Amino acid sequence: MDGQRWGEYETGVEDRLQDLHGRVHRGAYRAKPSRRVYIPKADGRERPLGIAALEDKIVQQAMVTILNEIYEVDFRGFSYGFRPGRSPHQALDALSAGIYRKRVNWILDADIRGYSS
Repeated sequence: MDGQRWGEYETGVEDRLQDLHGRVHRGAYRAKPSRRVYIPKADGRERPLGIAALEDKIVQQAMVTILNEIYEVDFRGFSYGFRPGRSPHQALDALSAGIYRKRVNWILDADIRGYSS
C-alpha cells in the first residue's frame, strides 16, 4: 500500500478494510515509516512534518475513535489537550477568563512557547 492515494484505495475498499482489520487483529499489521517533509516558516527556519501512510491514517483514526469513546467521560471540563471539539484557542480563552473573572493568587503553568496560530 506504499504511496497509495484515497481514490486508489477506494477501489475494492470493503475487501481492503477487511484485510486491514484482519492484519490488525492478528498482530500482522506494521505501520510504515512516516514520510518527512519540511515546511518553511516565516522566520526562515523549517518545521518538520511527518506524513503517515494511508493505512496508518485509517488505523490511527480507528484508534482515536475507540479511545475517545472510552476515555472522554473521564476528562474534566477544563481539560483541552487533544480533545474532540477543543482547541488551543479555547484553552487560552478559558485561561484568560479564569484570570480576569476569578480571584487568582497564582498560576502554576501555562506553556504556550511552541503555540502558533
